[in-house]
Amino acid sequence: MKELSLNILDVAKNSVKAEATLIGIELIETETTLLLRIRDNGYGMEPDFLTRVLDPFSTTRTTRKVGLGLPLLKLAAEQTGGTLSIASVPKSASPDACGTTVEAFFHTDHMDFTPIGDIVSTVVLLIQGNPDIDFRFVHTMPDKEVELDTRDLRAVLGDEVPLNDFAVLNWITESLREQYGS
Repeated sequence: MKELSLNILDVAKNSVKAEATLIGIELIETETTLLLRIRDNGYGMEPDFLTRVLDPFSTTRTTRKVGLGLPLLKLAAEQTGGTLSIASVPKSASPDACGTTVEAFFHTDHMDFTPIGDIVSTVVLLIQGNPDIDFRFVHTMPDKEVELDTRDLRAVLGDEVPLNDFAVLNWITESLREQYGS
């Protein structure tokens, strides 16, 4: 993938399929590194699948027999000298504390670092397509932090206004762009 924001979209779609009600997307940047963490409270992965999840021919999809999202994210991280780790607690083991965490670590000063891309559009697209799921997005940079938590929006909007309402999505876009200074 040409942008990490597309990897984020792919991993978050897996969280949606896992029936997560809360998906956290965190980017932590220093001058030379980036930690990408996507955490959900979905039904998790059983240990036997977790051991195979990075195999491109291991997928839960029924429409095709390959799943390249996580293997491509792992490759993108490793090409910079970074790493990818996945931890998951299946619902069968802990119904109240299940979920999956994907962490990818990148060296941003490496020539093979994939740019983050249009993260604002990725976050907005996730909210637009999944208005009943809560998202917590935090991007910590050396000089500022950008943050959005849909639970805060729901507290203000109540049940009458859905998160995928055009005006809400427009406000989210403008709020994130303003926080980024763009």
